[in-house]
Amino acid sequence: MSSVTSPAQIAATLTELWSPRVIAEVDDAYIKVARVHGTLAWHSHADEDELFMVLKGRLAIEMEDRTVELGAGELFVVPKGVRHNPVANEECHILLIERKSTRHTGDVVTDKTRSLDEQLRPVA
Repeated sequence: MSSVTSPAQIAATLTELWSPRVIAEVDDAYIKVARVHGTLAWHSHADEDELFMVLKGRLAIEMEDRTVELGAGELFVVPKGVRHNPVANEECHILLIERKSTRHTGDVVTDKTRSLDEQLRPVA
């Protein structure tokens, strides 16, 4: 049975930056939240779209042909195959919706890359 969840409250409790945590699942997708600040990494997801929604703060999503700026309550879907780099100049809380097959930073591995096991850890 499902339970009521507050993505904004859960994101506010996170202590690690750029470490998404799975808070729910719908069919073949995970709903994740993350606390972010700074730059993640240029990467793409060859076979999956990625939805970003800002819960608090501002997020820029750099792409090769443009940059999208999101404020609280706004969302944007990065289409599959599009190289992108999320950037938060100040602390930002985000909600992500991704297929369960989506790797955190695509085929790029950095010190910020998180495995699915890390993302599935219980939130305190």
